[in-house]
Amino acid sequence: MKIISYNVNGIRAAITKGFLDWLQQANPDVICLQEIKAMEDQIPTLEIQLAGYPYQYYFSAQKKGYSGVAILSKTEPKKIVFGTEIPHMDFEGRNLRVDFDDVSIMSLYLPSGTNIDRLDHKFKYMDDFQNYIDNLKNEIPNLVICGDYNICHEAIDIHDPVRNKTVSGFLPEERAWLDKFIKSGFIDTFRFFNKEPHNYSWWSYRANARENNKGWRIDYCLATENMKNRIKRAVILPEAKHSDHCPVLVEID
Repeated sequence: MKIISYNVNGIRAAITKGFLDWLQQANPDVICLQEIKAMEDQIPTLEIQLAGYPYQYYFSAQKKGYSGVAILSKTEPKKIVFGTEIPHMDFEGRNLRVDFDDVSIMSLYLPSGTNIDRLDHKFKYMDDFQNYIDNLKNEIPNLVICGDYNICHEAIDIHDPVRNKTVSGFLPEERAWLDKFIKSGFIDTFRFFNKEPHNYSWWSYRANARENNKGWRIDYCLATENMKNRIKRAVILPEAKHSDHCPVLVEID
């Protein structure tokens, strides 16, 4: 199974930049999208179906043009779960899960902490999400959580760790949370195969950051530890340029 996660920074904008042609070439079995910024009735679902994805699930934010996640699949899941039943999380459309027979896949869009109010919201979300996943793992042992975590884990995951140490996304408290989350029973699938620096999944639109590869690795496919022997490949796909993020991919048996 080939799984891709991609923060598209607006699905309609990404489609105008060739996203659907790219999707057919990349040909994942499942793609998790974040920051779709659209309601389902604003999305060209027929075009997506013709691109090979008849099973489409959207969990939009209540606020129009904001946040939202989606999962597109070639095969029909046996169960779809919208949200987490934690109200302060769900109205922003940040979690969507599909269950197949032997694996469950979640699309996650963790908040950014752009100001002090949002940072407090982010930390509350992170704590509640950890508790939610701790319980979920008891019910679903084979879980892959794909998405935009809005946190760089280690210094290797950001182009300038010294100057960014006081910036949300690389704060010590955020990094400590992600470290604890991974150590609670997950594998960072990309780092499982690749220990090299200068591998990023997001670049600012400012100052030619992408051309100069001054980026952040904030998009992850985390798989439960018991799936270790099933992980065959994990890569970042920086050649896809429909967003300020690029896709990340994991293949599992």
